[in-house]
Amino acid sequence: MKLIIVSGLSGSGKSIALDTLEDCGYYCIDNLPVALLEDFINHVMLMDRDTYSKTAIGIDARNRTEKLAEFPHCLEFIRSKGIACEVVFMEAEENIILKRYSETRRRHPLTTENRPLREALDIERDMLRPLATHADIVIDTSYTHYHQLREMLKNRLGEKGKASLSILFQSFGFKYGIPLDADFVFDARSLPNPYWAPELRGLNGKDPEVIAFLEREAIVKDFLHDIGYFIGRWAPRFESDNRSYLTIAIGCTGGQHRSVFLVEALSKHFQGITPNVIVRHRELR
Repeated sequence: MKLIIVSGLSGSGKSIALDTLEDCGYYCIDNLPVALLEDFINHVMLMDRDTYSKTAIGIDARNRTEKLAEFPHCLEFIRSKGIACEVVFMEAEENIILKRYSETRRRHPLTTENRPLREALDIERDMLRPLATHADIVIDTSYTHYHQLREMLKNRLGEKGKASLSILFQSFGFKYGIPLDADFVFDARSLPNPYWAPELRGLNGKDPEVIAFLEREAIVKDFLHDIGYFIGRWAPRFESDNRSYLTIAIGCTGGQHRSVFLVEALSKHFQGITPNVIVRHRELR
């Protein structure tokens, strides 16, 4: 089992860290009170090892000071249970954090009517010192943007390449409307239509007779090649941009023959390239 404790200064990127870990398959909990940490380990994490085999917990200055002081003891307890635990502490230069709060206009959790932001940051550093002292990884986010921080976290935590893009191939009929959730839509209505062959009209693009009909056509092969090349060329760019899902919709008139055949062919091709391929035929019942 693996547990990552994410802490750090407000405005340093803790939320981005938890979002990144969630994309990498971690069960993420934000702002768990330190007082509940041992109970969570005993009565939740260890009782359901499958669900919580990879867990990330955010702990920050919203905890009470005296509870944060108990963190070193909690950390020792966690490791005594045989759980591999890493502490990630995130920080940034004070002027950078001040600028971020100015831009977002969000309220720091420790500011009050009588306590300005700069003073709240000083108090926060003191409160989080028990976590900073025991951090396995310290990340300064002062001069990193969103995508750089995600990439850095994946590399530092050994999660690089573990999360992969999920590609949904969907067939549909234009007569019933274009799927609204599609990232790319391809129109196959210019291809030879099996519908006009009476013996094929009642079949669909998964039937051998329709497959044989379409595979004989050179233009169908060219269409498949061009779409396959396009997806193969650009899908990695979506993945590197931290996209989790990509929907490719292919339509013909009724969504029964050509689009179904093309989606089946493309899904088989990409199943040998990426492990997360999903197929949906919207108009088939």
